[in-house]
Amino acid sequence: MLLSPAGVDALRTALTRATFTANGIAERLGPQTTGAVARNDFRAALRATEERDPLATLIRVFICDQTESEATVAAALAPLTVEEALAGGIVERHGDGLRAGVDLEPYGDDWWVLADVPASARPGRPLHAEHVLGIGGATQTLIGATVRRPVASALDLGTGSGVQALHLSTHARQVTATDVSERALRFAATTAALNGQDWELLRGDMVAPVAGRRFDLVVSNPPFVVGPGTTTHVYRDSGRVGDAIGAELAAAAPRLLTEGGTMQYLANWVHVTGEDWAERVTGWFAGTGLDAWVVQREVADPMAYVDLWLTDVGEKSDPHRAAAWLDWFDAHQVEAIGFGIVSLHHAGHDRPVVRVEDLRQRVEPPMGDRVAEWFDRQDWLRGRDTDGLLAARYRAADGLQLRQEATMGEEGWAVDRQVLAVPHGLRWSEEIDPLVLALVGGADGRLPLRDQLALLAAAHDVAPEELAEAAGPIVAHLVERGIVEPVAG
Repeated sequence: MLLSPAGVDALRTALTRATFTANGIAERLGPQTTGAVARNDFRAALRATEERDPLATLIRVFICDQTESEATVAAALAPLTVEEALAGGIVERHGDGLRAGVDLEPYGDDWWVLADVPASARPGRPLHAEHVLGIGGATQTLIGATVRRPVASALDLGTGSGVQALHLSTHARQVTATDVSERALRFAATTAALNGQDWELLRGDMVAPVAGRRFDLVVSNPPFVVGPGTTTHVYRDSGRVGDAIGAELAAAAPRLLTEGGTMQYLANWVHVTGEDWAERVTGWFAGTGLDAWVVQREVADPMAYVDLWLTDVGEKSDPHRAAAWLDWFDAHQVEAIGFGIVSLHHAGHDRPVVRVEDLRQRVEPPMGDRVAEWFDRQDWLRGRDTDGLLAARYRAADGLQLRQEATMGEEGWAVDRQVLAVPHGLRWSEEIDPLVLALVGGADGRLPLRDQLALLAAAHDVAPEELAEAAGPIVAHLVERGIVEPVAG
C-alpha cells in the first residue's frame, strides 16, 4: 500500500471528518460550481474555499490542484501526519507549500479512489511508465456495462486503481484483482483499504496469476490500444501486436468462467481495408463454446486515434512517434479502429450464439441490465424448438413505436417503409412488412402464437402451416431484440 494500515485509518478519519465525499463537496460548492468543476473550471470553487477549513483545503488540493501551505494541509489531513503523507506520495512539496501527489477522488456515495495525477493536470511532466489511471471514460463505460447480479466470486483483470473491483465488491462475496504493475497493485490495495475492502491482489500479466481458477464474473479494462506491440505505458500498451489482446481474452474465457459465468471486457479492433470487421471479431470466439455479444460503440480513423492516445500520455508534440504509429497502420491496411464492449456467457450449451454489431446510437443506462436481459433471452430461445415458440404467448415491448415513411401519390399517401422501434434500453429498430406488423400488433399476451397465426392466416389468405413455418425465425429475432417479450405461464 501507499500508506501503512495505521496511515490508511488516519487518512480515512481525516476525509470522513472533513466530509470530503462526493456529496459533501457538492453540498459545499452547490450545483453550478460543482458542474463547473466537472468541466475543469475551478474559479468558483476557489472562491468558495477561501476560508481554508479542512474540507475547503482538501477541495483546493485534491480537486483544484492548488498548492497550499504546509500548516493548512497538515490541519486538513490530521491525524495523518505530513511526514506520512509525503512518504506515501499522497502529497508532494511544490514551491513553498504542498500539493496533491496522487489523484484522491471522492467517488459514489462514500468511496475514495486513489490514482496518479492525470497528465492533463501537470503539462510537461513525464508520465510514469506504470502510470495508474483514475476514473476515465473507458472505466465508466465498463462500470455501466457490467452485469450486477450477485455472484460468489469475481475477477478484475488489470485492476489499475481498483475502481472495477470496488464496484464488484457490492455484489460479489469474494473479489480477486490482478495487474502486471506492482505500482498499480499498491494503489489498488490502498483504494481497497481506504474503503474497508479486503481483496485478493495478484501480480502478473492478465490471466497468468489465476491460471487454473474459475470465477462467476470476470471484468477487464485491459491495455487495449492497437499498435505495433511496443510498450511505453502499461495502462495503455499490452505488448501484443494489433488487436491481439481482445482475441487473447476471448480464448482464455472458457478456462476462467464457471458454468453460468459471465466475462465482460473493453476492446479495440481494427477495420482492415477489404475485410468485414464484424467477421474478424466473430473469429475471436470460434471454438470457445460461449455465447458472445459484441457491441461496437465508437469508430475512429487512424489519425484521430493516434492523436488521442499520444495526447493521453502527453506525447502529442512528438511527430516521430506519431509517424511511426501511422506508418504501421498504413502497412497493415488499417482504415479505422473500433471500440466496444465484449460480453461472454458460459451457458453450458453446445450451440453458442455469437452476435457482433454496431450500436453507436445512444444506449440508455444501465447497459449492464440490457446485457443480462440479452443473455436471458438467448437462454429462453435456446430452450425452445419451433413448437415451443408457437406454443408461447407474447406481448409487445412497453412503449414500442411504429415509424412510417410514405410518399404522396395520385391516390394519397403510399407507405414505403415501416420500422418498429424500442425507445428505451438499446433502442433497437427493425424494418418490418405488414404481416409482421400485424403479428406484433396482436401480441397482447392473451393468445399462444399458434392461435394468433391462425387468425392472421385467415385474414391474409395464407396457409396456416406456411405462416407458422416462416414465423418461427421471425419471432425468435423479435424476442432477441426485445421487440416482443414472452409472457410467463
